[in-house]
Amino acid sequence: MRAIFVDANDSLAEVTERLLRPDDPPVTIHRNPDITPQDLPALLKGVEIAIDDHTQFPTDIVKRCPDLKHVVFLGTGARSYMNPEELEALGVMVHIIKGYGDTAVAEMAFSLLWDAARQISMMDAAIRAGEWPRVVGMQLTGKTIGLIGLGGIGAEMARLCAGIGMKVLGWNRTPKSVSGVESVDLDRLLAESDVVSLHLLLNDETRGFLSRERIARMKQGAILVNTARGAVVDEEAMCDALEGGQLGHAALDVYVEEPLPAGHRLRRIRNATLASHAAFRTPEASDNLIGAALEHCRRILREGR
Repeated sequence: MRAIFVDANDSLAEVTERLLRPDDPPVTIHRNPDITPQDLPALLKGVEIAIDDHTQFPTDIVKRCPDLKHVVFLGTGARSYMNPEELEALGVMVHIIKGYGDTAVAEMAFSLLWDAARQISMMDAAIRAGEWPRVVGMQLTGKTIGLIGLGGIGAEMARLCAGIGMKVLGWNRTPKSVSGVESVDLDRLLAESDVVSLHLLLNDETRGFLSRERIARMKQGAILVNTARGAVVDEEAMCDALEGGQLGHAALDVYVEEPLPAGHRLRRIRNATLASHAAFRTPEASDNLIGAALEHCRRILREGR
């Protein structure tokens, strides 16, 4: 059984080489993070397992890859890149990896929160341009943060925010108890939170979850942090709320379209902090991620599924 890492960047390729064992199934590392779906049929000829970092796997392309039986997606957001049910109907199982970067992503969300509250990156850019802005920031101690999604990342974010004296409210799609978090209904969370941080998986039920109507229910001037997936937010409604003052600031690591297009509206909005989908990129998380992907390959070899 052969496997290929279809779109490895240099850092993940090096991690993969380091973590491979002599008795592992053969894993080819294709060092090209910029491949297109049209490259897949040739790459996957004679290959049963594809390890995928960020390449789209459209169903019509996968139909042209008859040897493929498994896609190991590096993360939880496979639905942004493929339709797992359609691929399963073709005999291709999609495997995701949870928990590998809970701390890394929560720390990024926490960093984005601080930047939004004190507008550090805005001041940095202004000073480099010859300005000297004197910004009135938000003191976070004593403020309320609402966490939408209380999985591993949400729980880590709760721990960090409680540690600086924030009141932590939480809402989960299924009731869940997390230490230090007061579980509340969604309307109360939106109305009372000075900061709302999103930690939802993207699926058919959560696509567009933070709708125009829900944004309108948020506290006037609140900060929105999103390190989940761009599509869980109505992006146009968010931009309208930022420009109209309903939202005070948005701190984002994810977008509906990535990379963010050159003419995208968010690039022109001053009260937004933009990061490049990098929340999970730490050495520790990369080791966890690739280690889990290789374990999937070993299990598939051992169990055939």
